[in-house]
Amino acid sequence: MESTTKVDDEQWLAYWIIYSFITLFEMAAENVLYWIPLWYEAKLLLVAWLVLPQFRGASFIYDKFVREQLRKNGVRLQDNHGHGHGHAADHVPHIFQAEHHAVH
Repeated sequence: MESTTKVDDEQWLAYWIIYSFITLFEMAAENVLYWIPLWYEAKLLLVAWLVLPQFRGASFIYDKFVREQLRKNGVRLQDNHGHGHGHAADHVPHIFQAEHHAVH
């Protein structure tokens, strides 16, 4: 939040979105995952890949999969990258800004 660039803010936002989906999946498939050997070790490696800045896994998954699904379902994402007009919305990472188009 206090950084000069929005890249790390976007990475963290993408991480928490994806981690939420992992947690929901894990809750839904708890009985099955219990029987999968090394599930928790695999999850640890996945979470490390998502969060470590050397890999930027959360941004990769968001850009390749989540963003495409949002676009496919009619959500328009904005890319501001610091070209704002001083409005509060200009300081929200582009992956958090979306406009829904109503059908007239």
